[in-house]
Amino acid sequence: QVRLVESGGGLVQPGGSLRLSCEVSGIAFTRHTMAWYQQAPGKQRELVAIMGAESSTQYADSVKGRFTIWRDIARSTVYLQMNALKPEDTAMYYCQAAPGNYWGQGTQVAVSS
Repeated sequence: QVRLVESGGGLVQPGGSLRLSCEVSGIAFTRHTMAWYQQAPGKQRELVAIMGAESSTQYADSVKGRFTIWRDIARSTVYLQMNALKPEDTAMYYCQAAPGNYWGQGTQVAVSS
């Protein structure tokens, strides 16, 4: 059974930081592309950051220089470090693995003073 379990969301003030985690089981972690998506209320789900199986990374323009994606192979976990958070970063954040298009349940991030 494939499972992706996100954690680490919460409420933070503008300028603050959060680290999201996505623990993966049931797939060959090192052979999958891992990605983080965000979905704000009333909006479509959008790609935030992606890490290929070969560890190349890409970021949405809106988060470049602020967010970092990486994976810990020993822990089968992919992380998203989010710094200098802005109110517009408020969203549900989802972890995805491909191929297979597996998704986690999401973790809520709220940035507000």
